[in-house]
Amino acid sequence: MKRKTILISVLIILLILLFPIRSILKDGGTIEYQSLTYKISKVHRLNIQKPNDQEEPQKTYDEGIIIEIFGFEIYNNVK
Repeated sequence: MKRKTILISVLIILLILLFPIRSILKDGGTIEYQSLTYKISKVHRLNIQKPNDQEEPQKTYDEGIIIEIFGFEIYNNVK
């Protein structure tokens, strides 16, 4: 009986720690999946660059994926 209680408790704790919450940022379409232990960001944000020789700014997008575990960034390929 005690072993079953411990197993159920561990499963509930894992679900709480690993279950992500999805949020959409208003920066051009970035989507974040965040839980208590990790965060995955699918980046798609507007990047406005104004070149020196042109009068109109160029609108480009930064795109890529950022993965963080326990607040430490382990992967970033945003370009």
